Amino acid sequence: MKLANIKEVVKEKYGEAAMRVTAGGRSSCCVAGSATDCCSDPITSNLYEQSQTSEIPAEAVLASLGCGNPTALARVNPGETVLDLGSGGGIDVLLSAKRAGLTGKAYGLDMTDEMLALARENQRKAGLENVEFLKGEIENIPLPDNSVDVIISNCVINLSADKDRVLREAFRVLKPGGRFAVSDVVVRGEIPADIRRNVELWIGCVAGALEESQYCTKLAGAGFEAIDIEPTRVYKAEDARQFLAGEGIDAEAIAPLVDGKFMSAFVRAKKPTAS
Repeated sequence: MKLANIKEVVKEKYGEAAMRVTAGGRSSCCVAGSATDCCSDPITSNLYEQSQTSEIPAEAVLASLGCGNPTALARVNPGETVLDLGSGGGIDVLLSAKRAGLTGKAYGLDMTDEMLALARENQRKAGLENVEFLKGEIENIPLPDNSVDVIISNCVINLSADKDRVLREAFRVLKPGGRFAVSDVVVRGEIPADIRRNVELWIGCVAGALEESQYCTKLAGAGFEAIDIEPTRVYKAEDARQFLAGEGIDAEAIAPLVDGKFMSAFVRAKKPTAS
């Protein structure tokens, strides 16, 4: 599938997700122990604690389509500048802005107009002034060199068909010593070609996922050091049946072949400190 086609499909599906939330629906069920904790999605469910989500608008929570909670692991410090690649409804941007405080700032970058509109409304409801949502693509970050302390992202980099460019751009905008701290879906070993061919699974954070060693190689190629991939959830055959269902794939046949090969992971790296 061509790069432009993948981008258009991603933009359309995430735009539809934003519209569902705006109309009073939901895009995910990502909150532990709450009324939204009701679906069987093994990727997006139970990612955030109520102590976090109680501080931000419900629409930001309902629009989350992530596979992890980068804000819980990135350790954002007061005064730092944070950039969220593919910020969606803004949940991770708003949480990061609270940690960065009045002397810091949180940027959200998204290419989908509907998600940007929803995120800006969520920012207004949250009353946060140290937040800015930017329109653009994660392959072309509209920020200057050496301007960001921390880059976060939540199950978005796997959706890009040009991951090398994404990682080079992330390296460019990070300050020397800056941190790359993202949640993403990662693959261990080979997976069936049927999954790679199904573009709908790019939207579900599966088909575009990098193999673990390949992710490390690409990060190193972009210039990063101190690279580490920490699994946060490893998906079993039963999980695979759930996220393959309805995608035009024989889930019963494929699920055993992907058992234990997909995982949500926290991907860490660092831009070297200038000498």
